[in-house]
Amino acid sequence: MTRAGFVALAGRPNVGKSTLVNAIVGRKVAIVSDKPQTTRRAIRGVAQRGDAQLVLVDLPGVQRPRDALTQRMQSRVERELAGSDAALLMLNGEQGVGPGDRFIAQILRAASTPAVVAVNKVDRLDRARTVAALQGAAELEVSDDIFPVSARRGTGVEELTGHLARLVPQGPYLFAADEGSDQAEEVLLAELIREQVLRRTFQEVPHAVEVHVDDIDTSREDLTRVHALAWVETESQKGILIGAGGRMIKAIGTAARREIERHLGTHVHLDLAVRVRRGWRADESLLDRLGIE
Repeated sequence: MTRAGFVALAGRPNVGKSTLVNAIVGRKVAIVSDKPQTTRRAIRGVAQRGDAQLVLVDLPGVQRPRDALTQRMQSRVERELAGSDAALLMLNGEQGVGPGDRFIAQILRAASTPAVVAVNKVDRLDRARTVAALQGAAELEVSDDIFPVSARRGTGVEELTGHLARLVPQGPYLFAADEGSDQAEEVLLAELIREQVLRRTFQEVPHAVEVHVDDIDTSREDLTRVHALAWVETESQKGILIGAGGRMIKAIGTAARREIERHLGTHVHLDLAVRVRRGWRADESLLDRLGIE
């Protein structure tokens, strides 16, 4: 008998949820950055472990909503947690337990969903700090099942994954066995481009950028043409993203093209332009079209 179910990953921004999803799935399905608000959509990664299929839902980091975009992100977190078969609370072992962790723990304690806790980044801790981090996790009283892991190095990931596989219910697989994610191709390519923006920009700029792929041309077997737009909210942000002499947007485009080539397994021509769309983060109809529910 096979098992299959949804596992929601909850945690504060930048605790390593996307890195863990990629590690469990075995390939890149969620972009990774050291900046908060990297994950805007609930990304589902599909992983096979023995006769079990885990559908990992990488939720946006829990935070106080500030605009329509972050309000939608927070609402999506609450809906996905309510509809999942199991929940994984991820903590940053380096930072210890904070108010945001306690807020999420309160939500999980009130739910009937089986929960597990993972303390991430233990590769950066000595024994004493690891023990303290695990004790802090236990004091949240979310679960007796607490796993020290390093999503970046893979330490403890298989033990955690095996435990999650035992929590999902018996039933048929929800996705094809070789399917790694439920994301549409144009959304994944747009996210790979946005990942490079996040790595190269600072302060407000990375949070004000959204990338939309207009067209993917596969008419040639040896070349894929990708046409994409990077939206920002102000002319000054556009200037920063383009950079002096176009150097910033060229660097972003070059790095993004390499990531897309790795993903598609073909040569890629990336046409990337920057446009100003004022107040896009508060535009409800635009957020609908972007799939940010």
